[in-house]
Amino acid sequence: MAGRIPKAFIDELIARADIVEVVGARVALKRAGSNYKGLCPFHGEKTPSFTVSPSKGFYHCFGCSVHGTAIGFLMAYDNLEFPEAVEALAEMMGLEVPRETTGAPERKEENEDLYALLREADQIYRAALRSSETAIAYVKKRGIDGPTAGRFGIGFAPNSWDTVLRALGTSDDRIAKLTQAGLIVTNDTGRRYDRFRDRIMFPIRNARGQVIGFGGRVMDSGEPKYLNSPETPVFRKGHELYGLFEAKQNPGRPKEIIVVEGYLDVASLVQHGVENVVATLGTATTTENLRRLTRLTDKILFCFDGDRAGRAAAWRALETALPYGGGTLELKFLLLPEGDDPDSFVRSQGPEAFRALAGKAHPLSDFLVKELATRVDLKTVDGRSRFQAVAKPLLKRLPEGTYRAAVMDAFGSELRLQPDVLNQMMSDEAPATPPPRPVLAGGKRKTRVQHVISLALHYPEAAARLDEPGFLEQLTQPGADLMRAILALARSLPAPTTAQLLEHFRGDPNLKHLEKLVAEEPLDGPEAAQQVLNDTLALLAEESRKALATAAILGHKPEPQGV
Repeated sequence: MAGRIPKAFIDELIARADIVEVVGARVALKRAGSNYKGLCPFHGEKTPSFTVSPSKGFYHCFGCSVHGTAIGFLMAYDNLEFPEAVEALAEMMGLEVPRETTGAPERKEENEDLYALLREADQIYRAALRSSETAIAYVKKRGIDGPTAGRFGIGFAPNSWDTVLRALGTSDDRIAKLTQAGLIVTNDTGRRYDRFRDRIMFPIRNARGQVIGFGGRVMDSGEPKYLNSPETPVFRKGHELYGLFEAKQNPGRPKEIIVVEGYLDVASLVQHGVENVVATLGTATTTENLRRLTRLTDKILFCFDGDRAGRAAAWRALETALPYGGGTLELKFLLLPEGDDPDSFVRSQGPEAFRALAGKAHPLSDFLVKELATRVDLKTVDGRSRFQAVAKPLLKRLPEGTYRAAVMDAFGSELRLQPDVLNQMMSDEAPATPPPRPVLAGGKRKTRVQHVISLALHYPEAAARLDEPGFLEQLTQPGADLMRAILALARSLPAPTTAQLLEHFRGDPNLKHLEKLVAEEPLDGPEAAQQVLNDTLALLAEESRKALATAAILGHKPEPQGV
């Protein structure tokens, strides 16, 4: 198991993260004074009630009362666990997540044996390529030079039933692990043999550069043309992208990532100077693929072959990408001339011709309308009816608001229908909107402890400037322990922010209460915060002194309570 993520790193991550950029990659936001506003992604609404505060690093929906930090948003929107959300945010910012080590002996990483065997198999395949004139000739014939083959770790699985089995299957336990890693197959008669034989091998790496699987391509006309590793404990096809690790080695945040279909497409484009190219792994583009890519870039270009299969792959990618339309993420689609794939096109036409063609790629909305128009005959009643039936569920996957309305307008132009007629066609059974959760009762009177906590969360720099009063430890009012912890935390950080304070309570039962306080705008402004904090603490000190005096008379000590 990996060590804990240091609190200091999370503080730094939250301080450096731009919550508007994080949320804006998934939700269309518009500036509203010092904040940003958009349609809430967590419940259906037509009037924006979802706000993002860049100064606090906090989001809140006044309709359904969801709220949190940038990390909390990634957890809720992308359905991630806390460590995964930290990794995702760090990945967006180009930071490596450190892990704490303890004095105790390190536990063996889960699946370490599988990673080790896959790494050894990778070395076997690479060595086999270097010693095979036939394989080298094929790689050269496909236009891949030595440096590119080295960068992507391209190898060769010899035409033998047991190359990997003989080299690595030295015990029953290792043979079982080789099978689990997808390197060895056992047939119905119990015979074991190598999964990959007589194929050019492309290692697939995870975010840390570990080999997790392989793609093997035949060198002749055999079938299947491509053979991928099966699903294993370390390899999930729908979660990984070939070439992503290599793309992440480039400095800076990529302006654009290109998604293609084949391993050779990736290697060939990169060799010709077109960087940041990835490929799906024998599956359609998945939601997880898009989630990973949106952490790294604000623009994704899907580039597919111009044949029937390529159009089908582009359409499946479009269906997956629809919920991302209309935000700050730019999604474009490029279909190459029929008979070409990215590999053949860049080798025959050159990188500049490819870039010029990519510059003419269709935005998601245009591609959706144009592709639908090619699939039905809009001149016939049946064709228009089919267009409506197909378009309706697709439109409902788009985010509500101006973007969906713009796509509707494009549909109307293509169908030659008036907006009201089109709206009637498309709005039969609107999805049920869940009842909004009750809005926070902002008018409810706070206790003095709650008032201090609220001000400290809203104005952490003012809280950090407070002297540490000696009476603070004597306070016994409900919530005093929590208040002390927040004030101490604000003083301990060099430039505390609201989001940093909240993240320190991740996993603490008090987090929900603290987030509610942040969601309510305080009556006191930033100019008055320092003085109000001092005055309120003085009143608390007086209350505490009276309580202690009363308790002494009565002969018992008051018990502190929760908030």
